Amino acid sequence: MIGKIAGRIDYRSDDHVLIDVKGVGYLVYCSERTMQALPRAGEAVALYTDLLVREDNLQLFGFTSLVEKEWHRLLMSVQGVGAKASLAILGTLGAENVSRAIALGDWNAVKAAKGIGPKTAQRVVLDLKDKAPTVMALVGGEAAAPDDDSVLEDITPVPSKPVAGGAAQSEALSALTNLGYAPGEAAAAVAQAQNEGAGDDTSALIRAALKLMAPKG
Repeated sequence: MIGKIAGRIDYRSDDHVLIDVKGVGYLVYCSERTMQALPRAGEAVALYTDLLVREDNLQLFGFTSLVEKEWHRLLMSVQGVGAKASLAILGTLGAENVSRAIALGDWNAVKAAKGIGPKTAQRVVLDLKDKAPTVMALVGGEAAAPDDDSVLEDITPVPSKPVAGGAAQSEALSALTNLGYAPGEAAAAVAQAQNEGAGDDTSALIRAALKLMAPKG
């Protein structure tokens, strides 16, 4: 499995790039949002990747963060959602807003992606809602260009797991602020969630806090 590629962009197309890794070219397909974030041809880049294996074809998909890659993997597990549909959802919403929409059950946001109908959007939310807090708790890093032709600096993910109370609160607060919530609002929701019995598990705190901050009515 090819999990990450670091090299220089040889050329760009509308939906893919060719990355030269020490003389070997890798064709990597990306969402529209990821394509917009990539540097120009000739510049260094690093992408997390996922390899789709079919009987007659191999396709490599690239992502700027582990959260985006994980959502692609999960979206592909939903019936009726292929690689093209997954990239459409990620390209329209971005990884952070996919996390928010699925966690809050907002299938209308998912439906905004090109080619995604209401039934598919509802299925995505229903199938993946319980997995959203775990994905949101991943600590990923943006790809950054190196100073030479060597591979980029490693980006080490920190998976969500039950931790002591203070650390769990800190991780939950970080995940919520990364989604765009104000620090004060997020902190209050996390504290309330813990007081109401969410416990010291990061994923449980995120899920409970999101419910508290969801629009009422």
